[in-house]
Amino acid sequence: MCGIIGYIGERQVLPVLLEGLRRLEYRGYDSAGVVFLEDENIRVIKVKGKVFNLEEKIFNNFPQKPKAPGLGHTRWATHGEPSDENAHPHIDCKGILALVHNGIIENYYELKRELQEKGHKFNSATDTEVIVHLVEDYINQELDLKTAFFSALKRLKGAYAIGLISKENPDLIMVARNLSPVVIGLGDGENFLASDIPALLPFTKKVLFLNDGEVAILSKDKVEIFDLEGNKIERTPTIISWDLASAEKGGFPHFLLKEIYEQPEAVKHTLLGRIDLDRKAIDFSKEGLKKEFFENIEKIFIVACGTSYHAGLVAKYLIEKNLKIPVEVDLASEFRYRHPLINSNTLFIAVSQSGETADTLASLRLAKQLDAKILSICNVLGSTIARESDVVLYTQAGPEISVASTKAFITQILIFILLTFYLKAMFYKENEKAEKINILIKLPQLLEKFVKEVHLKVKKIAKKWYNVENCLYLGRNILYPIALEGALKLKEISYIHAEGYAAGEMKHGPIALIDEKFPTVVLAAKETGITYEKTLANAEEVRSRRGPIIAFVSENSEEFKKLSEDLVEIPSTFYEFLPIFYVIPLQLFAYEMAVLRGCDVDKPRNLAKSVTVE
Repeated sequence: MCGIIGYIGERQVLPVLLEGLRRLEYRGYDSAGVVFLEDENIRVIKVKGKVFNLEEKIFNNFPQKPKAPGLGHTRWATHGEPSDENAHPHIDCKGILALVHNGIIENYYELKRELQEKGHKFNSATDTEVIVHLVEDYINQELDLKTAFFSALKRLKGAYAIGLISKENPDLIMVARNLSPVVIGLGDGENFLASDIPALLPFTKKVLFLNDGEVAILSKDKVEIFDLEGNKIERTPTIISWDLASAEKGGFPHFLLKEIYEQPEAVKHTLLGRIDLDRKAIDFSKEGLKKEFFENIEKIFIVACGTSYHAGLVAKYLIEKNLKIPVEVDLASEFRYRHPLINSNTLFIAVSQSGETADTLASLRLAKQLDAKILSICNVLGSTIARESDVVLYTQAGPEISVASTKAFITQILIFILLTFYLKAMFYKENEKAEKINILIKLPQLLEKFVKEVHLKVKKIAKKWYNVENCLYLGRNILYPIALEGALKLKEISYIHAEGYAAGEMKHGPIALIDEKFPTVVLAAKETGITYEKTLANAEEVRSRRGPIIAFVSENSEEFKKLSEDLVEIPSTFYEFLPIFYVIPLQLFAYEMAVLRGCDVDKPRNLAKSVTVE
């Protein structure tokens, strides 16, 4: 998400920080800032907007004697809208400490309340600011910087990559990692820190990677690594051989593949702060989601475009099955031009990655005029859709560089799963099974393993089929929207004509297309009950017409092994999680097909990332 750069050494500090921030712009951000020493005092310059705006502000307020240590930051907003005040770095009450942070602090509400009661003054709406005040609070208890920093870290719950400097300890930078990446760059009489390798490449290719629960203390001449108990850790440096283009993509050949592989991390961020581990329950209360907001709801409209629309279709199955509330899913471009039957007992849910999708925004405004309650699911804090909604649930997926959406889709589905479980407990006094909550908790690790394993299988299959010109995707029940999404991914990045269909509808037209040159991708899961057998029957209809089948099915699906030319087994899971596990191999299949066809994977022709016009 956010970008971090830090430096300690004898170079001029501002050129190092600004160059590092420029190299991190690809990550996406809404504000930028730097901190350094000037006349032995902390000096912070930050601005809403781009690194260019930061450079302009620095030029107009040029510091006289900027010195290291220094920190720079580009922010992707999660708590508090994009603004000068919410931009990093953040400082303590006395102007002694300055801190930058990437991640989400789950328990910041409690910590902030505790610190305010002790007299600490906050200047932003961020979760980050609690960290610098917490370190300050321990220093107020006459602890040294190192002890105070370690003590503060032990109080934090959530994800963090942290860089901290102190004007009273100008020969040190304190660094910590938990669930958010940190890289230490090693130089001669100088050292660096960054959230990602590209920021370091102009200065060094010799790096150390921090692991979760580790702290590094940087000085000009050395780097020491510790665990949270203060035990010293020895680590061998790594030499980076990537060029800049490869480094921005994390060593992946394309941003799209990088983002597919980032989905476990995105899931982790979406879950942060939303599972009560003690009660084994979902908790959205801190995000303003109260029972009274949902009382008297008689119908739900979910409105979106493209991939987000497919996430809404998944939600229809989840909500109607678990909550017994009728759900209508609409394409925003259609919804806004008909006469929807909406009143004050209607819940309108807008789904948009960018929060700026023109048709979705127009539909939201129409629903608002008709007195509906407005809930939005989006990825960009402070976006127009978010601002105009009664309640917002942020996916926390981080920026997507590739035009084709992957991690935004999975995190939208995950939000709908969490919301369904939350409302089920709220209105039916029925907490979801502990086994399901345990799967949610383990989901990032399960997906990380799954992505790597399934990619190898899909890559082999793509080599057989990349020359086809048409493809049919079939699914039923909750896998029908995934068939639609799989077909969309294939057509938008490989330019192969592909159609997603409800498998039961195949005999009402599409079956006329089937022949030996027309592959059909079939999705079938035993967890969907009788529709698994129905899908099997549909696959047999394809096969009897000599149509080749590529099957993505449950483990030990012996019937499909006999029918299919190629088959990928999907691990068994609960019904609600099927869309997440089934869509990943389809994303990878589309990616590999596109690469083999020589397509511009990250920038498909004629497409834009955010559709802000009608």
